This record gives sequence, structure tokens and C-alpha cells, in this order.
Amino acid sequence: MDTTGLLVGGVALLAATAYGLVHRRRTGRVRAVPASAEPASPVLADLGVPPGEVTLLQFSSAFCAPCRATRVVCAEVARNTPGVAHVEVDAESRLDAVRALDIWKTPTVLIVDAQGRIAGRAQGAPTRAQVLAAVAPLLPAAAEPTEEKA
Repeated sequence: MDTTGLLVGGVALLAATAYGLVHRRRTGRVRAVPASAEPASPVLADLGVPPGEVTLLQFSSAFCAPCRATRVVCAEVARNTPGVAHVEVDAESRLDAVRALDIWKTPTVLIVDAQGRIAGRAQGAPTRAQVLAAVAPLLPAAAEPTEEKA
């Protein structure tokens, strides 16, 4: 029995498991972006981010299954939360914006505050709870998510 082969196989299995656990933990998590005194990027207005609203700016691609799930989550949050909008952008057709906003993978959701500044970023498919937790501090106290009407 070759112990070197078993050792290499065990190390590879351990490394793959560690990578999978880290990837699963980071996917979809909304990271806060440090507050900036800089004015909002003109790229955001060009992408259709409405002024005065918290916006979930989603970058997607055509054959991305997590992008479809993210679209559903973001659209639901925007529909049920006053003052929140959802804008989806095809990353392949807007490579200028992808480069300007440092988008590395799809789906990526940028949380844009009412002043047009990026307040958060999620790479991967965030859950409804993660999106709500990210937008809640950016909304006026009276704006709370409503229950979806059937």
C-alpha cells in the first residue's frame, strides 16, 4: 500500500472540504462598504438607480441560476418594502459598469443608499433575511417591510 498516495488524497479531500465550507459561508453575505464622503458614482445613475431610494442594484448574466434566485429575492424585498427599488443589469452588456464598480462575479448585488452611495455588497445569492438586514438601517424608521398580499 502506497502511503504517499493516501496522504495526498487525504490532504486534497481536507483542502476541498475547507474551501467548500468557506465558500458557502461567504456566498450571499452582505458586506458593508465603508462610508464615503465622495459623491455618488455617475455610473449608478446611468444604470437606472433612482435618486432618493435605497436600491438593490443586481448584476446578472444570462446563464446564471443563482442570478434568477437573487432576482426573486430582491424583487420581493423591493415590492414589500417602501422606499426600496430593484434594478437588474446584464453584466455582459455593461462591461464599462462592471469594471467601474469592481464586479467580479454574478450575481453581485450592490446596496445603494438614498444619497446614491454604495453602502453594501453581496457576491453570490443572498437570502431575503440578509437583504432585509442590509437595507433596514438605510430606511426611515417608518418604512418597514409589509406582508405580501395574495
